[in-house]
Amino acid sequence: MEHVHDYLIVGGGMTADAAAKAIRELDANADVAVVGAEVHAPYQRPPLSKALWKGELTPADIDLHTKASGAKFHPSRRIVALDRSAHVAQDDRGDSYRYRRLLLATGATPRRLPVEGGDRLIHFRTLEDFLLLHRAAEPGAFVAVVGGGFIGAELAASLRGAGCRVSLIFPEERLGQGRYPDGLSRYLTDYYREHGIDLRPGTRVQRSQPTDGGVELSLTDGSLLRLSAAAAGLGVLPDTALAEQAGLEVDNGIVVDEHLRTGDPDIWAAGDVANFYCATLGRRLRVEHEDAAVSMGRHAGRAMAGAVERYEHLPFFYSDLFDLGYEAVGLLDTRLEVVEDWREPNREGVVYYLEHGRVRGVLLWNVWGQVDAARALIAEEGPFDAASLKGRLPRQA
Repeated sequence: MEHVHDYLIVGGGMTADAAAKAIRELDANADVAVVGAEVHAPYQRPPLSKALWKGELTPADIDLHTKASGAKFHPSRRIVALDRSAHVAQDDRGDSYRYRRLLLATGATPRRLPVEGGDRLIHFRTLEDFLLLHRAAEPGAFVAVVGGGFIGAELAASLRGAGCRVSLIFPEERLGQGRYPDGLSRYLTDYYREHGIDLRPGTRVQRSQPTDGGVELSLTDGSLLRLSAAAAGLGVLPDTALAEQAGLEVDNGIVVDEHLRTGDPDIWAAGDVANFYCATLGRRLRVEHEDAAVSMGRHAGRAMAGAVERYEHLPFFYSDLFDLGYEAVGLLDTRLEVVEDWREPNREGVVYYLEHGRVRGVLLWNVWGQVDAARALIAEEGPFDAASLKGRLPRQA
């Protein structure tokens, strides 16, 4: 079957939703189609490791209502081939989609453990993954989280808050190592232990096998965990297969210009999969967070509908870790010069990451309402040092 659309969006996430809505704002009569591999229409992804576990939201609450924009949604389909010269895409069921302009919002694929564990070893990424884990994670259930990064740390805290026994398995010595200052990293690691999480630092999964109603993990420290479920949060890889098949430039994501356009004048890319130039930081980035997904999707949609604007937004990201939380902008990398400005050590303060006297990243630890101020600071030429940064970003009154 052939479908004909003015605008075709490949990928069914938050980026796709933002793009579809932005197109219709500028082109009210546009024929917009979204082709997504998931059965669910676009939804908010952050609650999967946050609010859904607290009972603050239900899965129905995170629906983004993309269909209300008038966009047609083709679920459970994956575009597998793209003929750029003919302006035709083909999905895995044999249907074709003729388009005038195309957005690649293919997102990212979770890194996988090199072991098999049945359906109770969940590589956590989607709403279906949440539903599967949630069914297994009853109060008192023993659940392991593999990976101590952004998703792993959030998910471990959420599972513990839901009443589960939780082991957190990660290869580093401390949580947040390489992102947070050493003192904060040590504090956070101890904080997780104090909240009842069994930490397994310096440890990896060696073997896995399904059991009757659960999964069994053998770890490199010699221990064996018999679990109701295990969730892997090991980071993601940009889903660039379609772009590569189409001959587009790929380098840690799909390479785009300042308008989020690829080397093909009728194809844009946005969200987790896009490698864009960040003028504020003077380097190319690929950002895997909500603010980037939404802002890039909106920008790409407007560009596809005729707006001529540079993408100059510096995305921020945030996390909830029990009763700690943060917002952050730019690069969080302890290989840079680190300046700490604490109102209360490890509980409330700002961490700056400097390179040659310029602020390249800001961590707002339990400090709120300062994201725009942090962006403005990163845009300044400086030079800055510890003295000039002290008290620069106070807590919002």
